[in-house]
Amino acid sequence: YDAVRRYARRWTEARRKDAGDGAPAFIPLMFKPGEAYQFDWSHEDVEIAGKPMRVKVAQMRLCASRAVYVRAYPRETQEMVFDAHARGFAFFGGVPLRGIYDNLWTPPAAR
Repeated sequence: YDAVRRYARRWTEARRKDAGDGAPAFIPLMFKPGEAYQFDWSHEDVEIAGKPMRVKVAQMRLCASRAVYVRAYPRETQEMVFDAHARGFAFFGGVPLRGIYDNLWTPPAAR
């Protein structure tokens, strides 16, 4: 038992040293109102006029309140990204200080 305890202590100390003493294992996601929004796309299978189709859904969420705006589009294009942002900001009544994007390929900066 003592040998296992000594090994576990050395292993823990080595891992702590590698990570930096007291380094957090996560990033807290706490935001002030108006600080940030998140934007991402999803695809959804729907039926429109009796025909099954797949639509792209733009989703914008305020980080502090978690309020959400969603809008469906036939495709995921740059123009639709701009439209979704303009409509989302109008819906929320303002523009947060920064946007957080997850692997978004449609903005001009990504090209």
